[in-house]
Amino acid sequence: MNDYQKTELYSIHKNLNAKLVPFSGFWMPLQYSSIVKEHHHVRSSCGLFDVSHMGEFIVHGKNSEKFIQKITTNDVSKLSPGKVQYSAFCNHNGGVIDDLLVYNLGSHYMLVVNASNIEKNFKWLKSNLIEDVSLVDKSNQTSLLALQGPSSQEFLKKLYSDISKLKYYETLLPDSEKVVVARTGYSGELGFEIYAPNSKIVQIWNELLSVSSDIQPVGLGCRDSLRLEMGYCLYGNELNEETNTVEAGLSWITKYDTDFIGSKFIKDNISKRLIAISTEERAIPRSGYKLFSMQEKEIGIITSGGMSPSLKKGIALAYIDKEFKNETEFKVVIRDKFFIFNKTKLPFYKEGTYLK
Repeated sequence: MNDYQKTELYSIHKNLNAKLVPFSGFWMPLQYSSIVKEHHHVRSSCGLFDVSHMGEFIVHGKNSEKFIQKITTNDVSKLSPGKVQYSAFCNHNGGVIDDLLVYNLGSHYMLVVNASNIEKNFKWLKSNLIEDVSLVDKSNQTSLLALQGPSSQEFLKKLYSDISKLKYYETLLPDSEKVVVARTGYSGELGFEIYAPNSKIVQIWNELLSVSSDIQPVGLGCRDSLRLEMGYCLYGNELNEETNTVEAGLSWITKYDTDFIGSKFIKDNISKRLIAISTEERAIPRSGYKLFSMQEKEIGIITSGGMSPSLKKGIALAYIDKEFKNETEFKVVIRDKFFIFNKTKLPFYKEGTYLK
């Protein structure tokens, strides 16, 4: 077990009999009860995730905005203090190095990146640093909790009353203890993410669980099924350095006029498109399964898939060759048999409360 890092809450997860698994270099809780039960609890009430494996970079200095504009695909000039933005880093060919959140915290910016890419991202950002910008990796000093579900605001405001005024993708500025509370999340439900120094996170975890018995610890298993039902991209599945943001359906965060790194190569390099598919048949699609046209020509591959706990049917995200992007019916081979899947609009699950 010494080969993987442990979050500050590791011993708590063990005491709660969580199933701990290696994930992005950490021992992380996959589930505490069952993934499906935890999934439904987040959809109906409130789940508490430890996502401290995520990375946090602090950017400050008078040229911070100019730097972030250069290295991210979205338009950071639109990001006023107390706002959050979804964005991506691209390499010089337009491929996605990582997707991230950019927080404007007033005196500085915080970039929140995927755990598996922390080292790669930091090295790349350092290589593109400009004058009068300071970049610091705070990942090892920062813990992160996600409180997600329709009841999350009702519960969390007992500890942080100011969250009542937050809209989706807004954040409170750091408090006197350097705690940041943002209305963000990866579940499709009303929810918040709490960034805090490692020394504070056990206290906050315990305080949250003491607010209500309806707040239950939940693991990364249901985090994945929740995000899939919303059609949210996952790095390493839908996103990688051979795929650009437009191919991944993220043209809405691709602002060519900011002249970000890789922007000149995206438009001319669209070879595939990410689509959403589902089936009414008794079939569970999985990552890596091949996608065929109705004439049984191989035209794509599933990147994320599974049985939707909320919809009780097979759903998947898949890349298809761009010339087939207007097709509406497909075949997927599962256990040597073809099953029919239909193209659908995202999100798969349409009752999420994240905009409530």
